[in-house]
Amino acid sequence: MLQDFVMHPTVVEVSGYVPAVVIPIATAIQLISLLRTGNTTGVNWMSWFLFGVSNIGLYIYTEKHTSIQSIVGLLGSAALDFAIVVVVLSGQKSPPAESLPTPH
Repeated sequence: MLQDFVMHPTVVEVSGYVPAVVIPIATAIQLISLLRTGNTTGVNWMSWFLFGVSNIGLYIYTEKHTSIQSIVGLLGSAALDFAIVVVVLSGQKSPPAESLPTPH
């Protein structure tokens, strides 16, 4: 039965490094792209804000507060998520007047 299956501790430990490396790298790629291009078109700040909040929630839930995987993978990613929010919100400009709808 599935409930009787116990994963080897080394497999569990190594598996924790996969998201701890992949998630911050994926988030950093988005942040670096925003900073290099200055183009925030199509980047939804609310999605990145919610990713940050969920990463903090998962960090609290896992109760592995001193684990490097949790700190880097969850808190590090949350910091990058919120950095993306700041970049997107600071890069938003009002649309030009000519692109606004005109009343009929």
